[in-house]
Amino acid sequence: MAPLHRLLIVLHNRFGFALILFAVVLGLWGTYRLLRHQSVTPSYRSSFLLMIGLTAVQGLVGVILFGLHPPRYLLHVVYGLFAIVFLPGIYFWVNRSSPLRENAFLAIACWVVAIAYARGYGTGLQ
Repeated sequence: MAPLHRLLIVLHNRFGFALILFAVVLGLWGTYRLLRHQSVTPSYRSSFLLMIGLTAVQGLVGVILFGLHPPRYLLHVVYGLFAIVFLPGIYFWVNRSSPLRENAFLAIACWVVAIAYARGYGTGLQ
């Protein structure tokens, strides 16, 4: 295995774990604010957008790795595709909603995508 291929695998692995943690932190943050009946803050919204961007970068590394050596289970790819379609979809869908509804949907989206990231991480390690 080439050193670049090995480096990309390590980056994809570490980045996947970091995205799981990031989604959980955002899920906790959004849930806390929701339980207090508070709306989404600009910093939360920008963090959510950052998670979308990092998911896209993770997907780009995944596409490069897929070209070099496809994963054992294609379900791994499905979880990544789900995340990259789901997150921006939810963001733009609730963008013009009531503040509490926006908070609820973004917090739930963080929990859903944390599960998808974890499932993708698990299928990638096998």
